[in-house]
Amino acid sequence: MNYFLTEEQEMIKELAARIADEKIAPIAAEYDREGKFPHEIIGYLAQADLCGVYIEEKYGGLGGGVFEMALVVEELSRACGGIALAFAGTGLGTYPIILFGNEEQKQKYLPDIASGKKLAAFALTEADAGSDAAGIRTTAVLDGDHYVLNGTKQWITNGGEADVYTVIACTDKEKGARGFSAFIVEKDTPGFTFGKKEDKMGIRASSTRELIFNDCRIPKENLLGKEGMGFIVAMKTLDRTRPGVAAQALGIATGAFNAALRYSRERHQFGQPISSFQAIQHMLADMAIQIEAARALVYQTCRYIDSGAKNFSKESAMAKVMASDTAMKVTIDAIQIMGGYGYMKEYPVEKMMRDAKITQIYEGTNQIQRNVIALELIKELSSKK
Repeated sequence: MNYFLTEEQEMIKELAARIADEKIAPIAAEYDREGKFPHEIIGYLAQADLCGVYIEEKYGGLGGGVFEMALVVEELSRACGGIALAFAGTGLGTYPIILFGNEEQKQKYLPDIASGKKLAAFALTEADAGSDAAGIRTTAVLDGDHYVLNGTKQWITNGGEADVYTVIACTDKEKGARGFSAFIVEKDTPGFTFGKKEDKMGIRASSTRELIFNDCRIPKENLLGKEGMGFIVAMKTLDRTRPGVAAQALGIATGAFNAALRYSRERHQFGQPISSFQAIQHMLADMAIQIEAARALVYQTCRYIDSGAKNFSKESAMAKVMASDTAMKVTIDAIQIMGGYGYMKEYPVEKMMRDAKITQIYEGTNQIQRNVIALELIKELSSKK
């Protein structure tokens, strides 16, 4: 389907696709097996000037938005959802600075991120604060010209590899979620260490670690926005980055579909390719329908966000739910079409299925997203009365 991309968007998509096909696809299985972080792929993205597609030109980026970020994530994820996450996770860690950073903070951090010199990460989740983000316990106490951070963040994408971390911590326990604040924390800050690298089912080329803060002193200038704005920073950021998760899921689904389609033409049973069997044809047709419908929703949601819309929590959640559920269904069907071969690590689709599962979980489980969607629908109805 023609989505009427601009010339620059077409160029971005083509560059990302070339990196996916030429640089990522040949190493995806190795990086999954060994859990290697894709530093050299970030180097290729930097050479192609893609690291800052969503960052303003004045800070060294290409001046695009959520849509341009999603285009890159989708293409990279066709080859490997885990490797793509080094780029996507940096977008998640960068958006709080884009949205709430002051000019000094933007000048300090955005150019290095746009150039690929530095990666970023976003730290909200804790052991007792997953779906209930309001349950965070990490604290930040003002002491003179510094805030002192104490606590632990869990399952942080790009943990240990990123140079810049956006961290949500509690500055006033009495106010609940209204007592949260957002901070920029640099990797080598004393008192800031990392837990072990998690051994995950999927997205194994992505680094996932605990962040540990033990009397970690950061300058008060590293506060994003004002005290008490942390929960708003987190929610506004996630509304903009969930389409990135949707794009990751979309790419994974597309990669699995392409593999199954090719296999159906090559595999012969009963003297003919299995693509000639109606049962297989119907599965392929359903997969294609689901992917194209998800792509239409993801692209339109990205454009809606970039248009300057004020409230898009519902649309962002819809895109994430639909694309991630599609990725799970399509990857499972791809394995079914490929039969025993699909179940073997020698072929890429079993990895794609493992990678797809996390897209239904992180940046808000799909069950939480359905809550968001329903509440927004009810709120819209009430406002019309």
